[in-house]
Amino acid sequence: MASIDLSPRTMFVFLCTICLFGVITLALAAATLGTINKRFDSLTVTTSTTQTKLNSPLAETIRIDDLVNHLRQLQRIANESNGNRAINTRGFNATVDYIYNYLQNQIGTLQVTRRTFTIRNFALAKNPILLSKIEGTEKNYTYSTTLARSEFTYANYSTATKFTDYVRVVSIPNFGCSEDAWKNVSGLVALIKAGGKCTYAEKGMLAADSGIQALLFYSDGETSSNLAPVNVRLRHTNKLPALALSYTAGEALATAASMGTAFVKLEIELENMPPFPVDNVCADTPHGDATQTIVVGSHSDSVPAGPGINDNGSGTAANLVLAANLARLYQTSNYKKYKYRVRFCWWAAEEIGLAGSSDYVDKAKVSTEPGERRADILVNLNFDMAGSPNFIFGIYDAKTALNGTPVEALPGSQKITELYRDWFIGQNLPWDYRDFNGRSDYGPFLAAGIAAGGVATGSDAVKSAAQRDKYRQSIGEENAGFAGAILDPCYHLSCDTLVNIHLYGYEKLVQAAAYGLEYLGQRDDLKTWLYPQ
Repeated sequence: MASIDLSPRTMFVFLCTICLFGVITLALAAATLGTINKRFDSLTVTTSTTQTKLNSPLAETIRIDDLVNHLRQLQRIANESNGNRAINTRGFNATVDYIYNYLQNQIGTLQVTRRTFTIRNFALAKNPILLSKIEGTEKNYTYSTTLARSEFTYANYSTATKFTDYVRVVSIPNFGCSEDAWKNVSGLVALIKAGGKCTYAEKGMLAADSGIQALLFYSDGETSSNLAPVNVRLRHTNKLPALALSYTAGEALATAASMGTAFVKLEIELENMPPFPVDNVCADTPHGDATQTIVVGSHSDSVPAGPGINDNGSGTAANLVLAANLARLYQTSNYKKYKYRVRFCWWAAEEIGLAGSSDYVDKAKVSTEPGERRADILVNLNFDMAGSPNFIFGIYDAKTALNGTPVEALPGSQKITELYRDWFIGQNLPWDYRDFNGRSDYGPFLAAGIAAGGVATGSDAVKSAAQRDKYRQSIGEENAGFAGAILDPCYHLSCDTLVNIHLYGYEKLVQAAAYGLEYLGQRDDLKTWLYPQ
């Protein structure tokens, strides 16, 4: 070991160096904070007498660098956590910690809470069994956790079952994506091909009240990667047994089912395990009436297949930037504070069926605490998938709300649709309506009679040639994307990483989100505006 010179002169130089380094560090931090504060101060001075280019002081604060800084942290978390941020994993828990700590440590004017609930948990007790009988010939299908060698696999959140005899199989039309597809199938086993304009979870929901005995999903075989069984994920509230089949096994059953000669017998045995906790995180503005609350939400979890940087890291980061920037604007002297409380929430477990937002709404329905009751929620804004690479500027269209949506939620939802549309028109930006079908976390709010809305850049819908031409004419060739391709080619895949974000589309969409929040927050008559009757 080398000797160390500890002479007084050396110690003096060393201490001076340390002090100088500390001064420089503090100066850089102060300069950074000063730059941020100056940006906000100058913004509000400018906008106190004139409108900005974006017609919104809050929208003017949105910078793509701020958004991407959060996305980098979420990507880092996924990289350190087996490549994903799904519930009941280290990646999800680290995501929640990041959100909570960022809000707690950096934005002291927000009141931050973690709201824990539990998810049921179970595992296969033994390998499931699937037998078929086609024209009297029996077949025992191969199960393996290695999907390439398997003829079928277990669907996540399937229930247990044990058939004592063979049950006839019926092919469900329209990929199981419409209510009509599930008529007159009681007592049978449903065979559903992958695809269509709905998720596996939504197919399961449509099947729930049909009287069907079990669900058999099968791969579409359109590419070599779509021949093996796929990982099917149902909602955690699913009440039906379900398996996923290979393309070959599914097609053989479909052919026989068309002639009424396909029958199956199956057995799924589950072992109940202790439920696991997950956390919603919410942050409230200190100003505003708690009995008149605007809830701004985005989900914090990814699917197990990938890091989920677009779905929904993009919404998570958007919500963080909106919360932080509104809190900073509130600290300036001439920004008009809202008469309504704004509650920013990051919902857990959206990917298994809107569990976090559903838990929040269900608890609000029975709460008697002012500020936590269903009656205290004026509106929900939802931001899910905001940076899709083949993006559209999508606006939830209240006219497409599901049948049975409480009528009191519709006028306000329609007004939210129109305010976003008018902003895009005013900005000379293209826009498209998207279905208001309850697929994201606004669903439980809407079903409870609460007006809702939001903007998104899209998931698995295909961009048309007409859309591509419209975007090219408006925002240029480099931002127009590709006709015939889905809006996010990495939707629910491992490639949903940082490179899956369209920076221009992302920044503009979050600016639109900010405009919508500010428009609602600065209305003096929001409750009457949303609920005219």
